[in-house]
Amino acid sequence: MMTFQTSHIGLNVTNIEQSKQFYQMIFDFEVAGESVGGEKEFVFLKNGEQLVLTLWRQSNGRFPTNQPGLHHLAFAVDTIEEVQAVEEKVRQAGVKLYHDGIVPHSQGESSGGIFFEDPDGIRLEVNTKQGADSSHTPSGAAPTCGFF
Repeated sequence: MMTFQTSHIGLNVTNIEQSKQFYQMIFDFEVAGESVGGEKEFVFLKNGEQLVLTLWRQSNGRFPTNQPGLHHLAFAVDTIEEVQAVEEKVRQAGVKLYHDGIVPHSQGESSGGIFFEDPDGIRLEVNTKQGADSSHTPSGAAPTCGFF
């Protein structure tokens, strides 16, 4: 039986430099390769030695969340303190947080995180397995990550 794992995620963006700076600032990703300023712009971003995200300038406008396609992109960290550190970066960048901070994935769960958007309106999540249970659940019994 084959086992599949996500290799990396490729996103279409409208402004390659703006998106590169956003993902570097919020996630501390490093540039693994890039081609900017030409007709075909792209940036490869890595976390340590692992390629995580590729950005491609191939779109105009904002990401339409009301059409079939990507719902959101979630990144996991080990601790609630790491989620809090990312939350602080998001707030410093002036990015809108959904639910105004860390929330559980659903009522009674300890897992949870923060929800926000990148410069093109792509919905993002940073979560952890433990420590979010002291916060209010905005979606009740429904998964918080599904309704933002």
